[in-house]
Amino acid sequence: MPVRLHHIVVDTHDLPDLARFWTQALDWTVLSEREREIVIGPDENAPVGMCFMPVTDAKTVKNRIHLDLTTGADDRDQEIARLLALGARRVDIGQTGAESWTVLADPEGNEFCVIRPKRTLTD
Repeated sequence: MPVRLHHIVVDTHDLPDLARFWTQALDWTVLSEREREIVIGPDENAPVGMCFMPVTDAKTVKNRIHLDLTTGADDRDQEIARLLALGARRVDIGQTGAESWTVLADPEGNEFCVIRPKRTLTD
């Protein structure tokens, strides 16, 4: 059997705060909480979750990997506003303005995109 993706691991300075941001952003729950690790996911049986682990070094460059989030085309702007209200911020990584995605960063500066639903890109 090939390997499977289990967790996306995110380094963090503020373990509970960043885990809380992503829990609220994705409407997931905390599945496991330890002193140096918080795991979140949609439910206990989900094939993939996010694991947050504390680090002391600062983030200094653009992520080499990022998450693409999507929502319905009719509520995309509302979802971006909701993420901004949770503590995300808009970031410029060189986009032209013609992209079908919006680049945001979580409260610790980890970039992610809110993309249009695939059906709107192919219709």
